[in-house]
Amino acid sequence: MAAALGLGVLLGVLGLLGEPAGGNKVLHSLRYLFMSVSEPSPGVPQFMMLGFVDGIPFTRYDSERGRMEPLTQWMKDGVEPEYWDRNTQIAVQSQRVGAVNLETLRGRYNQSRGLHTIQWLSSCDLLSNGSVRGSFRVGYDGRDFISFDLGSRRFAAADAVAEITRRRWEDEGNEVERWTNYLEHECPKWLRKYVGYGEKELERKEPPDVHVSWKEEHGMLILSCHAYGFYPNTITVNWMKGDEIWDQEMEWSGIVPNSDGTFHTWAKIEVLPEERDLYRCKVEHPGMLEPGIFTWEPTTSGGNLTVVVAVCVIAAILVIALIGIILWRLQSGRKDRNGYSMAAGEFQWWIQLWIPSADPRMDPGVNPGV
Repeated sequence: MAAALGLGVLLGVLGLLGEPAGGNKVLHSLRYLFMSVSEPSPGVPQFMMLGFVDGIPFTRYDSERGRMEPLTQWMKDGVEPEYWDRNTQIAVQSQRVGAVNLETLRGRYNQSRGLHTIQWLSSCDLLSNGSVRGSFRVGYDGRDFISFDLGSRRFAAADAVAEITRRRWEDEGNEVERWTNYLEHECPKWLRKYVGYGEKELERKEPPDVHVSWKEEHGMLILSCHAYGFYPNTITVNWMKGDEIWDQEMEWSGIVPNSDGTFHTWAKIEVLPEERDLYRCKVEHPGMLEPGIFTWEPTTSGGNLTVVVAVCVIAAILVIALIGIILWRLQSGRKDRNGYSMAAGEFQWWIQLWIPSADPRMDPGVNPGV
């Protein structure tokens, strides 16, 4: 269960769990996820990085491979070969900074040696109104540490130890200026370049394949509306009772990537068996000419469809399973520094991106020390 939670939170970090209603639409997004680990082991590198454009993994680096690599053909074809050499050097330097930061925070929290992690997330979004949204967040041992939001242009510390870092970055350094410049200018600039490289792939629209299934459980009927094989990841799935949206009791999976670059999602609702014919699933997606209304299929149970969907996302789960495993190790029987056993809902997985370099040919830069 812990590993599944880790996957869900990560998908939220990647912007795959949807957007608040009424907000400006996200046209394109760039995310970098980074993590340093104090106790590497086979299959668990000391340092790892994944880059995502519109939720699609497009670059990666880890300390075992030792080189930045493309994950899409359009990225491999789009940039010059020197790009990979330069960004490998930056990743190696970030790996060193991550190791130093781990030791620094372990000392500040007066912790013993053992498994510790430091995570960063950097993200920027191009919005439909022409504006840019961006943020930078740091976490330690799966908990919030410090964050920066482009809108407020301020760092927010999660505790007294993080306050030391906040004062250092704001009073002794120019981190506010550097992160503002990166999130407002450099990150969107590189995002536009990447979208240009992969325009044919990223601008395509593939409508979802929608199926409604059911299963009986404890005298109730659970209706499931599955939409899969769609792109982009912007989608709305609602259960309706009659003509009214009925989402009070709805359970939603979020939006999950498939191994072929498309996405899938599902929404479930528990109903009285005698009311089954009153419920319909409404799906809206840019690849559909108009919203689709789907009804339950009496001959279809939920079991086989669940297997199909699970097979579709195995490769995507493997991409980030490593982080889920580490989250599980951190959660299993572990108490925090104050002796408090942390609940699953309190874990936030924020992962690092480098501060930008002054070299305009480079996308990621070097992380600041805490």
